[in-house]
Amino acid sequence: MTAGQERVAPYRAPRELLLALLGDHVLDHPERPVRAAAVITVLEGAGIAEAAVRASLSRLVRQGVLASQRHGREIAFRLTAAGAALLAQGNERVRGDHPFSPHGGGWTLVTFSIPEGRRDLRHRVRSTLTWLGFAPLRDGLWLAPGEVDLRTSLLPLIGELDDGAVMAFRARELEEFPMAPSVHQAWDIEAIRAAHVAFLGTWEDVDAADVTARDAALVTRIELVADWLELLGTDPGLPPEYMDVDWPAAASARVYRRLRDGLEAGASAAFATLTGAAPALRD
Repeated sequence: MTAGQERVAPYRAPRELLLALLGDHVLDHPERPVRAAAVITVLEGAGIAEAAVRASLSRLVRQGVLASQRHGREIAFRLTAAGAALLAQGNERVRGDHPFSPHGGGWTLVTFSIPEGRRDLRHRVRSTLTWLGFAPLRDGLWLAPGEVDLRTSLLPLIGELDDGAVMAFRARELEEFPMAPSVHQAWDIEAIRAAHVAFLGTWEDVDAADVTARDAALVTRIELVADWLELLGTDPGLPPEYMDVDWPAAASARVYRRLRDGLEAGASAAFATLTGAAPALRD
């Protein structure tokens, strides 16, 4: 994309952008509180109103991901231990070299039982499982490729779950019972493909060199990471033998890495200016 062209940005929810910001710039130093004003400045640059940012911050505090504290006349936020653990596991895929490859072999199965009256908790468990690559197979049975670290991901919810509410198992394919039909039953393969096509349509022609201002680099990178998080939540990293030869996941990964690295220096410097911290560049 040239300097004179404009991207048509997809809708991004405040929570998605906030989690992108936390994972990209706060997770490496979770002990450092970040002023609400700094978070608001970044997300306002991405088109999110201040009231929506504050509401999202408060929601993450209630969910145990963030803790709030007063710094003089300002409110600041820091990651809790559970929040840091949750983001750290997510960042294995966000920053990983093979984000669409399952970790380990075989499959992970999960079943859970949560009373109808606790719909919010049920929704949060389902959202967590979806992010981890699970899809409902049948009769409350959820399936994910590879070996999934459920304990870390469910840590923020452990205090609310009854003993035995969640059960998990490792499984492997039996030759006489091929997995391909189950894979295509559990996941909408064409919807996953469409998500990759949408990501590439937004970012493939973007040139990081055209984003010269540091604050623009910060906002652009947060938008990029938010879109990447959404794509990772859609594509569970199914084993390649179930995918077509022209599967677009590799192209998405190349585009993401190119822009992530190209925007790193400017985004890190801009966030350091906002927070008064030394820029933290990653290898």
